[in-house]
Amino acid sequence: MNANGMPHVDVRIDTLLAGRVRPFGPKGVPSGIDKTAVDGPVRVTTVGLDIDEQGDPKHHGGPEKAIHHYPRDHYAGWRSELVEQGGPPGALDHAGAFGENLSTTGLTEADVCIGDRFQMGTALVEVSQARQPCWKLNHRFGFAGMSRAVQGSGRTGWYYRVIEEGEVAAGDHLVLVARPYPNWSLQRLLHVLYVDRLNMDALADMAELPVLAESWRKLARQRLANHVVEDMERRLAGG
Repeated sequence: MNANGMPHVDVRIDTLLAGRVRPFGPKGVPSGIDKTAVDGPVRVTTVGLDIDEQGDPKHHGGPEKAIHHYPRDHYAGWRSELVEQGGPPGALDHAGAFGENLSTTGLTEADVCIGDRFQMGTALVEVSQARQPCWKLNHRFGFAGMSRAVQGSGRTGWYYRVIEEGEVAAGDHLVLVARPYPNWSLQRLLHVLYVDRLNMDALADMAELPVLAESWRKLARQRLANHVVEDMERRLAGG
């Protein structure tokens, strides 16, 4: 803890990744999920790495999903669990299996809170939301239940919005510089979203979190108003 009671968080960016849009899955839908490691500094803009692309801008990318971070810490668990499905895919042999832009070790959903601000190279980024896994992971891993497995595990990764543009490269560090909502870890957020789904007190708090992406706050407001959990089937299984 530092003098302000904030934990010291400083992790190395082991791999920086970006991808171009190309046909994906049996229907050849445009997608940038297949990302590869990048050497050297990359420009960070308000909509993400300037060499990264998304095939579905309605659901991916944009200011609230500018950069996707997935912990390499989770890979060993997925390798073990996917043995039952015929063995882990080769995608797990290297960073980028989940379409992430940042790969690190030593930082997971239990360690990160909504609204956390990190110095990332010369850019400043802020945690905006956790990931809501979609059907593309099913094709990525050759397992029709992968999106549900990711959702149920809480090992979803998360997104940043960009507060100050700059540059970042593999080998740079993510350093926590502000934590305005220490009671709202991503682990807690995911528990409310997917486990304790009609906890009205938690949903009311979630709806008022100013640093949480508006789409998530809207979801909380809808559950509060309707006392019903939204249908997730299309997102998880595809159209």
